[in-house]
Amino acid sequence: MLGVFKYYNFFVNSFADLFSLQDSIHSLKIVLPLGISFFTFQAISYVVDVYRNKIATTSLVDCLLYIGFFPKLLAGPIERPTNLIPQIQKSRVFEYDLAVDGCRQMLWGLFKKVVIADNCALYVNQVYSDYSSQSGSTLLLAAILYTIQIYGDFSGYSDMAIGSAKLLGFRFRDNFLFPYFSRNMNEFWRRWHISLNTWFVDYVYIPLGGSRDGKWHTIRNIMIVFLLSGLWHGADWSFVAWGAYHGLLLVLLILLNRNTKYEHVVAYDKILPTFSEFGQMLLVFVLATFGWMMFRADNMSQFIDYTARMCTTDLLSMPKLQGNTILLMNIALMFIIEWFMRHQKHGLDFKVSLIHNYTLYAAMRYILYTLIFILILLFGGHTENFIYMYF
Repeated sequence: MLGVFKYYNFFVNSFADLFSLQDSIHSLKIVLPLGISFFTFQAISYVVDVYRNKIATTSLVDCLLYIGFFPKLLAGPIERPTNLIPQIQKSRVFEYDLAVDGCRQMLWGLFKKVVIADNCALYVNQVYSDYSSQSGSTLLLAAILYTIQIYGDFSGYSDMAIGSAKLLGFRFRDNFLFPYFSRNMNEFWRRWHISLNTWFVDYVYIPLGGSRDGKWHTIRNIMIVFLLSGLWHGADWSFVAWGAYHGLLLVLLILLNRNTKYEHVVAYDKILPTFSEFGQMLLVFVLATFGWMMFRADNMSQFIDYTARMCTTDLLSMPKLQGNTILLMNIALMFIIEWFMRHQKHGLDFKVSLIHNYTLYAAMRYILYTLIFILILLFGGHTENFIYMYF
């Protein structure tokens, strides 16, 4: 299905461009089904897990509900049959605590989507539509805001999907765990789009041999996984380059013996990170931003041109904020809240009290809920489609 609907035209047109056969090649004029990448990967998971005897069900209804369960259908998370089908098969009762947590997670996801991502999109789209006339600093700011936009957009969708599933009594796997607080790119990919990355590990990386056959086989398998991941995200060479870029970053960590797998979140038992930890997080953010520039570009030519225009003498000048001071304040609020909640599952996951006075703790929580709700009402008027809905 992916080969026909998503990649046929890409490969045929690439072949035609390579051999100058545009006049003799005919592409397909078909509509791409929404969420095809997500439900196809879930169908693959089902077939493989049945083959491996990890799951067994003779119910067509259970199988179709697993693949088409509506909260995660369009943009994930990519659920596994071993997690979701047993929940489908058992009787469910209303769980108050689970439903309340689901409402919190949906509220946080909505805030990240409509207050952060959609308003970042206004600035980013405006700059990208006429980037040739912008200063280097403005192009850099747009790249940074797109890095924040895609996080707010996709993790916001995931939070709303996971939260709405909780209201129905279902527990999805985590999909984002504050990835911009990572200390290297290995940790970043353990916290970004977790359901996709673990899917590639279980169904591609490990069957290829994983890290069992030495360093060079490990490097080969990592590059295969990231090239496929890039192609999964979109049928364009810019996505393939994005996947290759991140694969090479992980390979570099392996070659330098810096591929640390951290067991705890950054500054686990502290309020603030050390200078070293802050520098590590800043480096991860910079590397991720450069990668997202490939992701955002329409093609590799635009990415190269955008990067060249950004790296000019006016890179250190003042960028055009265009009245986005409030947006920057909301972004700062988001990161501050997530920093203090980085030990939890989402930004409003108040499972562990940080204040011993319960009355004060409860009051602060409800003040925060009210503030977020007001911000959504005030700054959530502009709407953008979900970025990952088209994948």
